[in-house]
Amino acid sequence: QVQLVESGGGLVQTGGSLRLSCAASGRTFSSYAMGWFRQAPGKERVFVATISRSGGSTWYADSVKGRFTISRDNAKNTVYLQMNTLKSEDTAVYYCAAKQGLGLWLLPVRQDEYDYWGQGTQVTVSS
Repeated sequence: QVQLVESGGGLVQTGGSLRLSCAASGRTFSSYAMGWFRQAPGKERVFVATISRSGGSTWYADSVKGRFTISRDNAKNTVYLQMNTLKSEDTAVYYCAAKQGLGLWLLPVRQDEYDYWGQGTQVTVSS
């Protein structure tokens, strides 16, 4: 089992940047594909980005492609989400999630594929 703790959220102006971090417990972080999801007020939680166990494959939602970058540091048991050129519509609670047991390069994009979830971190983009 793994525990996930997100950090790095906050209030930022439109056009600004934030970097979210998700620290995982345990010694088998490299065995998990990782993902970021977000839930805006009054809306369902949706996919943002995912990264394979190896870090060599990534995939993004169209709404963030070209602005957000997911990365991981397996030595630090941490996955990151660099968010640039933030827009008001990026305001949401951001969750990281972990999926165990996938091949080295595979990418889970559906919420129901993930085994573990963090508690979330609030990102608010003000105009």
